Amino acid sequence: MMPSVGEKAPDFREKDQDGNWVKLSDFRGSKLVLYFYPQDATPTCTTQACNLRDNYEALLKQGYKILGVSPDDEKSHRKFIAKYELPFPLLADTERRMIEAYGVWGEKKMYGRTYMGVFRTTFVIDEKGKILEIISKVKSKDHTSQILG
Repeated sequence: MMPSVGEKAPDFREKDQDGNWVKLSDFRGSKLVLYFYPQDATPTCTTQACNLRDNYEALLKQGYKILGVSPDDEKSHRKFIAKYELPFPLLADTERRMIEAYGVWGEKKMYGRTYMGVFRTTFVIDEKGKILEIISKVKSKDHTSQILG
């Protein structure tokens, strides 16, 4: 079940692309853009990541830190970061603990096929760990303006 705006964000502890543990408490005192995406290096996920990359400085100036999460492993994340020069960490939630805690895993349909996957969703979390906004209709090409808007 997805948490709601105004609630405390579910705590997490996952490894980033370099094997470092990252937890929600690491971001206390900063606003956090926590974005969940289905898969590294796929067209829409790449567009979204590159939009955040291209507007990274503007997001930092507004006090945001960025963290991407997908079920891909650390090696996949390292390749994705290197290929597209992403300046923010990606968490490898291979066991889907975070994905399920944030309620972004479920049944999807594409091209007449039904399968289980990650719902592209962004959580904007305040300096104290509360959810300020949930963006479930992500516009990959213009995601930064959705966050800053």
